[in-house]
Amino acid sequence: MAHVPEGIFLSGEGDDPVWVDEFHIDTFPTTNADYARFCAATRRAVPEHWENGRCPRDLYDHPVVHVTWQDAHAYATWAGKSLPTAEQWEKAARGTSGRTFPWGDQKTAAKCNVRETGVERTTSVSRYHSGVSPFGVYDMVGNVWEWLATATTPGRYELRGSTFTSPLFRGVPAIPNDANDTMHDDDTGFRCVATPEQMEPRKR
Repeated sequence: MAHVPEGIFLSGEGDDPVWVDEFHIDTFPTTNADYARFCAATRRAVPEHWENGRCPRDLYDHPVVHVTWQDAHAYATWAGKSLPTAEQWEKAARGTSGRTFPWGDQKTAAKCNVRETGVERTTSVSRYHSGVSPFGVYDMVGNVWEWLATATTPGRYELRGSTFTSPLFRGVPAIPNDANDTMHDDDTGFRCVATPEQMEPRKR
């Protein structure tokens, strides 16, 4: 996990100053291999795209998809973590100084898996080294939408980050999206965060 210190960052399309407490965030989105361990431990239903109930070997290090918000929340709870709030996720993606993309202000589609890249499917979560955020976090633009803890209305939650089918401009971390908590698709996954209190048992 990457450490994000407490402090103010410039948030939203208006770059408004917002305070966020210290937290850690997964360096990569939750992968199929990660999710397979969760399903084995909890006997939760596996994602529908897995062949015969097993994750294809070539997708082990790709982000898990076809997960609802409820699935993502259950995984985070099992892992002793949480889903990120919108503020936590955006700070981890943009840093503190209001950059447009994780890597800066340049519209460089080659730094992420979006429509212009032409891959047209998920990719390994560690593929785009040049697109990492100021805190060293991968895939904050493109690859898959990521479920957040922040509700927009009852039963609907924010998504951020865009996907391999999205144009680059849609992946700007300051721009929110949302969906019903029962929605699942081939372009939607998640990652987790942990507070210092949640991290403490890992240090023992």
